[in-house]
Amino acid sequence: MKALVIDDERLARTELIRLLEPFKEIEIIGEAVNAEDAHNKISELNPDVIFLDIQMPGKSGFELLEELDNVPKVIFTTAYDEYALKAFEFNALDYLLKPIEPSRLADSIKKLIEGRRKEKSHALTQEILTADDQVFVRDGDKCWFVKLEKVRLLESEGNYVRLFFDENKPLILRTLNYLDERLDSKAFFRASRKHIINLKWVESIEPWLNGGLLAKLKGGHKIEVSRRQAVKFKEMLSL
Repeated sequence: MKALVIDDERLARTELIRLLEPFKEIEIIGEAVNAEDAHNKISELNPDVIFLDIQMPGKSGFELLEELDNVPKVIFTTAYDEYALKAFEFNALDYLLKPIEPSRLADSIKKLIEGRRKEKSHALTQEILTADDQVFVRDGDKCWFVKLEKVRLLESEGNYVRLFFDENKPLILRTLNYLDERLDSKAFFRASRKHIINLKWVESIEPWLNGGLLAKLKGGHKIEVSRRQAVKFKEMLSL
């Protein structure tokens, strides 16, 4: 698995890379010294996992994650324990306190490898869902059997996703990344870190801030398409 180490302290990066040497499953493909550097390298190198410091000059590790469209697996590495709860709101795989203990790092890598293995196994047994497929949705005591073409928007809320169809908006225990892999890319588009839109429901598109786009959906939703995703969106819909 490809890994990127993100920390503003050179000695901290060097020590973590040294601790990772025994784990042959992990390939260190780069280092980043701050959030901006990390953003560029994540886009360029597409790592499977990032080891991420939280407090850095400029933007924090949390702010970096909020800017990413597709977030790799995240293992936080920090000297402060007060961020642990917030870290897991970002679906972090683990939270390691500095100085990092080799045994705790080994536990994280084991969790990472096992999760990767399960994802691959699960992916082999899962078919791509098209707009014509019907899915069973349950939220508390309420249940629906809904055709996916009716789902106009999917919105991430931590480890949950809210579906919008008809007048309903149930919350399901799935991540947006998981659903992005399951849904037919010809019908559903990952607009940003927080949203997947049903292309059938797009009513209009207009230029937006920082080179992005604003997609207006039938039903009233206005969804920002990030700058990076806007390029893909234009390529996808152009003749």
